[in-house]
Amino acid sequence: MLLCIAVNRCAVSPTGDKLYITNHSKHKLLTLARDGSVLFTFTDPALAKWPIGVNVTPSGQVLVCGGQYPNVYIIQLDSEGRRKMATLATEKDGMDNPWSVCYNRHTACIIVGPFFNNSIQVFKAQ
Repeated sequence: MLLCIAVNRCAVSPTGDKLYITNHSKHKLLTLARDGSVLFTFTDPALAKWPIGVNVTPSGQVLVCGGQYPNVYIIQLDSEGRRKMATLATEKDGMDNPWSVCYNRHTACIIVGPFFNNSIQVFKAQ
């Protein structure tokens, strides 16, 4: 049996007009309108390693984490989910198999939940 997961994780834009969906089996991030129509499809060489977690900052920037050690990442996209703005962290920063990502606006930190252990990793946003 082939397991194909179309929606892995999702997040909503601060204005509620966009939905961001990671699809790790197709290695992409989809940006959907409120009615479900596809606005943008984002692909990147980094996403070839399983995009898993997605979160949206209060300013609308999209954070995507994923990968498989030793090629793990957190990337930042624009509010359309159309353009990569930066790679925020990789395995070189000590990240280990990220599964979920969240931005804390009070501390300006990115919080990452790894897959293989019961700890969290915190990275200061620049």
